[in-house]
Amino acid sequence: MITGLSGRKDLMRRSTFLLILTIAPTILLCDPAMAYIGPGAGVTMLGALWSVLVAIVLAIGAVIFWPVRILIRRFRNRSAKAASEKAASSAPASKDSD
Repeated sequence: MITGLSGRKDLMRRSTFLLILTIAPTILLCDPAMAYIGPGAGVTMLGALWSVLVAIVLAIGAVIFWPVRILIRRFRNRSAKAASEKAASSAPASKDSD
């Protein structure tokens, strides 16, 4: 088992070297695919990519906006409660004349 920072760096260097040694010949020796992507398939791919990007942005936005939404609700509840208390304290007491 490799211990210490220098051992981990050495392992990372070896792994990176082996990865490059494996991928480089594969990329250099492969033939071109000679494939054609028609306009329909291209538009479909762009639409799918666009929807994934929008979903990611909306998810991040929802996480960021969540605390802001809670603060807005607290502020509205406090102001509504203060207004109702003020209205209740300033309203004249009704007297029954019966």
